[in-house]
Amino acid sequence: MEIKVLGPLSAEARGVSIVPSAGKPRQILALLAVYANQVIPVPTLMEEIWGTEMPRSAATTLQTYILQLRRKLASALGPDSLHGSKDVLVTRHSGYLLEVQPGAVDVHEYDRIVADGRTAADRGDAESAAARYREALALWRGPALVDVRVGPMLEIELVRLEESRLGVLERRIEADLALGRHDELLSELTSLVVRHPLHEGLHAQCMVALYRSGRQWRALEVYQALRGHLVEELGLEPSARLQRMHQAVLAGDPVLEYSGSRRRLSLLDSFAA
Repeated sequence: MEIKVLGPLSAEARGVSIVPSAGKPRQILALLAVYANQVIPVPTLMEEIWGTEMPRSAATTLQTYILQLRRKLASALGPDSLHGSKDVLVTRHSGYLLEVQPGAVDVHEYDRIVADGRTAADRGDAESAAARYREALALWRGPALVDVRVGPMLEIELVRLEESRLGVLERRIEADLALGRHDELLSELTSLVVRHPLHEGLHAQCMVALYRSGRQWRALEVYQALRGHLVEELGLEPSARLQRMHQAVLAGDPVLEYSGSRRRLSLLDSFAA
């Protein structure tokens, strides 16, 4: 079985789609897939579908949706399969579990690859870190579960994933900067700071890339644009670290230059108090 949630929901068994067209069974499949190989209690599934206003028939209706999903599975698996639909969508401990092989769900692969990237970054291997982060980001096919109605459980997971995606992007850029790829990053970073006008990390990275590319004046403009957004929208000044980086740009501090060292992946940390 192969399941993709980092974009439109896709789920196949033996090459046949098992994604239902109806909204609520689709939502149940998405939740079971995100938490594959974990038991999801019946009350949690019902809350995901109906929230706090559950119909009296909620438990019975949920069983009907599970039956519909099992029929989809049975049809895809075929009569010659070693495992039946109840072996895949399992009833257990007053809940349900979608049993899949390792690597079958893209979000689990994403989390595993990101962890590999962090391990590489922690040991100062910028080349491997950048490659793993790039591989993780390539799994995304658009906003996660863009075609699925979400309740409280899926909403939490979607927020986590979007925050993770942006964080991984930032760490990939850190690794690329550590490898001296500042010229290659300019177009991407100038676009990112426009899309994320309050994100200090991306602005800091853009300032570094511009400074190393001989555009000190543009780096100062990026800082002033961030400061303007922060003051206007939040009533806040940039962090002390970013203010020190700004001063370093003004002074032409050599610490901003590309050193060839792969041990220091986060240049912004150099300006911590």
